[in-house]
Amino acid sequence: MNRPHRRDHNSVPIGRRVAELRARRGMSQQAFADRLGKSKSWVDKIERGVRKLDRYSVIREIADVLRLDPELLLGPRQPPPTAPSLDGVDGVRAALARYDARSQRTVTADQARRQVAYAWMAYQHARYPHLLDALPALLDTTHGTRSLLVSTYRIAAAVLVKLDHADLAWLAADRAVTTAAGGPTLTATATTAVGQALRALGHHHLALTAALSAADTADDDTVRGTLFLQASLAAAGSGDCRNAHDLLDHAAALADRHTRDTDPHHIGFGPAAVQSARFLAAHHLGDTIEAIHRHEHAIRSDGWRRLPPEHRAAHLIDAAHAYLDTGDSIRAGQALLDSDRIAPAEVRSRPVARTLLAQVIQGGPAAAGVARLATIVGLTRQP
Repeated sequence: MNRPHRRDHNSVPIGRRVAELRARRGMSQQAFADRLGKSKSWVDKIERGVRKLDRYSVIREIADVLRLDPELLLGPRQPPPTAPSLDGVDGVRAALARYDARSQRTVTADQARRQVAYAWMAYQHARYPHLLDALPALLDTTHGTRSLLVSTYRIAAAVLVKLDHADLAWLAADRAVTTAAGGPTLTATATTAVGQALRALGHHHLALTAALSAADTADDDTVRGTLFLQASLAAAGSGDCRNAHDLLDHAAALADRHTRDTDPHHIGFGPAAVQSARFLAAHHLGDTIEAIHRHEHAIRSDGWRRLPPEHRAAHLIDAAHAYLDTGDSIRAGQALLDSDRIAPAEVRSRPVARTLLAQVIQGGPAAAGVARLATIVGLTRQP
């Protein structure tokens, strides 16, 4: 008589491990969802593997609710690969932690404006290591000019979200709103950073509330449209399909009226940004086939090339995630290669991109370009 094979805990998908550990705690899906601030549908999709658990911040929240070490969920298998140490994060953290008087500015207001404009350009081209090095001094330089300091805090928050330092990003975004001091447009643009940071932390309901409150007072259609996009993605993140689609439609209506080529608030709003958000919302809602359809439509659109390189490269990383969800590692690898060609730091510095690249490599024989990229970023295929 054959003895039953004992299941290796490490071979169990993480969603199923969550379900087993939740059941051991005697928690229903609804009670578990309430403690996480998520919907019951979100929990069900996680446990069935429909949605991926690929953010350590969310895994940590789940572990806190289950009263266990996050490593028990991850298992002793090789941990998700992390980006090479970016020492500049410590410098930004130290600069944000300062409450004493800033050093006296030694540049003119015009020079400070040019430095902030250059920092925005560096962000839009995904020059993250360079930005990390420059931000502490830029926070000092812009300290005496409210609008420039808000912009600098926004840049810091955006970079920190990219590099998976969401707690620190939230601090920078909150400083941006505080510095804006109630100015409608300045506060609204600062709130876009708050929405991004809160979504990265998994606080989708808070992100939705913040974005909609700011949209009510925004006096610029492009800013209001960007806040609607943030709100739609927050709604999608919490499984609220109807609200997500309604908000995307509101943003699309504003984008269709947007005819200016200028972007004074550095938000990149327009029809192409809406198409990209429709893709991401569909993916967050678990409709992967629809998401891939939206992605393929977006990259063929007239406005695709007008999106900043950072935006296009980030979109392609999200597309790689969607392709992997359907088991298509070939297209996932190609999306990562395309992202690397557009903005290399998106793949080479961001933890989520490196995790996806590792999954492509581990899934079987990879294309030569993908294997070369894995070698460049320091990943090797595990036996």
